[in-house]
Amino acid sequence: MFKPLSLYVGLRYTAAKRRNHFISFISLTSMIGLMLGVAVLIIVLSVMNGFDRELKQRILGMVPHAVIRGEAYLENWEAVDREVTGHPSVIAAAPFIQGQGMVTGGGNVRGVLLNGILPEEEGSVSIIENHMTEGALDDLKPGEFGIIIGRLMAASLRLQVGDRVTVVLPEASITPAGVLPRLKRFTVKGIFSVGAELDGNYTLIHMDDAAKLMRTGGKAEGVRLLVDDLFKAPLVAEEAARGLGGRYYISDWTRTHGNLFQAIRMEKTMIGLLLMFIVAVAAFNIVSTLVMVVTDKTADIAILRTMGATPGRIMRIFIIQGAVIGIFGVLVGTTLGVLGAYNISGFIAWLEGALGHQFLSADVYFISYLPSQLQWQDVFIISGAGFAMSLLATIYPAWRASRVDPAEALRYE
Repeated sequence: MFKPLSLYVGLRYTAAKRRNHFISFISLTSMIGLMLGVAVLIIVLSVMNGFDRELKQRILGMVPHAVIRGEAYLENWEAVDREVTGHPSVIAAAPFIQGQGMVTGGGNVRGVLLNGILPEEEGSVSIIENHMTEGALDDLKPGEFGIIIGRLMAASLRLQVGDRVTVVLPEASITPAGVLPRLKRFTVKGIFSVGAELDGNYTLIHMDDAAKLMRTGGKAEGVRLLVDDLFKAPLVAEEAARGLGGRYYISDWTRTHGNLFQAIRMEKTMIGLLLMFIVAVAAFNIVSTLVMVVTDKTADIAILRTMGATPGRIMRIFIIQGAVIGIFGVLVGTTLGVLGAYNISGFIAWLEGALGHQFLSADVYFISYLPSQLQWQDVFIISGAGFAMSLLATIYPAWRASRVDPAEALRYE
């Protein structure tokens, strides 16, 4: 009995059964559309956030954040290593020798990126130690010509730990028998799996073996850096190289994988905007619902006006009615969206197992499963936007209700 009149009547109109069942149907579809739009938007943005996270943790955990190279090879990489790790934004540094080639095994050939590393240094700048399925980095010994390959490469070439492969470089050697490609037999020492495209073309060998194979004279090609902020990697690399003196060449992850990262960010923005239109359409369906309610309740509005209800109070009645529809739709949609975001990865994995089909293949995509990361900031923005659009949708019907002329409305009653 102490409720304001606008709130009381608005809630009564929302809960009351309607003589016109079509109005109830439109009201229900508006609520369901808003609910589904909010839920789908939360789930899709969570999946995009998951892809963004996996790009940072997996791809950028394997490839260098930044690289400093000399004009040819580094004469003294230890001194460079000590100097660059003195930069406050550089977490760790490690030497490397890199080249391209082909690996033949099991009757198949695959193009690869050869990375000569020092096992004791590599763990500080790469996540690969955490993703070794067989063997370990320490199994790479100088002079033994061991190689660590990815899971996809091992499956493609039908290789296991202990098998022998031939590494062929795209350089020719002149021998008494003529011009022959440079090649060397390696033994598979380990297999890693990061669930990304690197599983198919990324290999690791000891830096001393790489120096012999690529004839660097025992020198490192450069030093790779791990920085504390990915987005500052270009600036940090430039500052670290400037402190070395002499001429050095720098590069960073934005040049090798930046396009992929930007594509994911752009897709998240565009998909978010497109799906927000779905929420907007569902929210503005409330307009048609309330317009029909106003038409259906014209006589009631006229009676309330004759009893002293002001136009502002009439507006609040229908704003409250539309707000109840919007709040219920947004709350249920947000709940479903949050639950879906937390469980979408497991559901897709279960569906792949049930159907016997993998939707995401690491040969095509940069990961082999559907990631999801719920960010509450997105949830608040989506829920707030859905509710705001619901309130905006009530303004015109409520204004129209406030303009009802009591005398005209009751003339034929």
